[in-house]
Amino acid sequence: MKKKKTFIIPFVLPCALALTIMYLYPVIRTVIMSFFGIESVTADLSEWSFNGLDNYIRIFESPTFIRAMTNMLLIWLIGGVIVLAFALLFAVILTSGIRFKKFFRAAIYLPNIISAVALATMWIQYIYSQEFGLLNKILNIFGMEGKNWLGTDMKFWAMLFAFTFGAVGYYMLIFISGIERIPEDLYEAATIDGANKVQQFFTMTLPLLRSIFKTNITFWSVNCITFFLWSKMFSPIQTETSTVVPVVYLYDTVFGTTGNVQRDAGAGAAVGVCLAVFVAIVYFVMNKLLKDDDLEF
Repeated sequence: MKKKKTFIIPFVLPCALALTIMYLYPVIRTVIMSFFGIESVTADLSEWSFNGLDNYIRIFESPTFIRAMTNMLLIWLIGGVIVLAFALLFAVILTSGIRFKKFFRAAIYLPNIISAVALATMWIQYIYSQEFGLLNKILNIFGMEGKNWLGTDMKFWAMLFAFTFGAVGYYMLIFISGIERIPEDLYEAATIDGANKVQQFFTMTLPLLRSIFKTNITFWSVNCITFFLWSKMFSPIQTETSTVVPVVYLYDTVFGTTGNVQRDAGAGAAVGVCLAVFVAIVYFVMNKLLKDDDLEF
């Protein structure tokens, strides 16, 4: 038995070292950095000055950070409801035995294959453009005046809608994998007992997708806190409050912004810790609300 354990070590060691160096060490270093005043992420340890909770106090007293967190929560809540609802709807339709299922599944998933930069550019230049955008062309056909979809008052919602459009297909595939895992015998028995499709969906499909919902909500939460590219595409020159999100605030804090070269890697680390705590809270809450009961198929 001892020889077998010794034989396993060479196989486990590379993976353990990679996990420690590339994941565990950066996480621990970031948490420690969040309690220090550090000008640059590459600053020597001798240049660190202990701040205690000052970094956290500073970011939570910042109106920009509060607005960034508000924007992220709106994306997470409103965008999450829209994305997961449509993803589940399409998943149910595509597993109901309709014709051309493979074509529709590929078409809905297609935006996930396209580069996010290209997708955002398409929305900005060809759909939201005030001069020749598709939305204003449609409004003009019905005799209505075009709108400035990228104006300050509408830019956030324009960005959110474009983002949700490209995200549905990914979560749809996860829902499809969960639905296809449910035995057909259950639906046949329910049909014999007189349950229609709507009753089967609410009493069978939804309860059996609890673990899938937890997975999708966790993935969506991670996707929301890494909402960097879309924010930068809709505010390419300078960060705007209408589109700022925490990860953009983190970037500006660590590397400085246009006209402001002051950098604070410690405060940026504090932002990163707050985002990690947000995902952890969502995960544990979902585990409490959506418990996996043992089900016999």
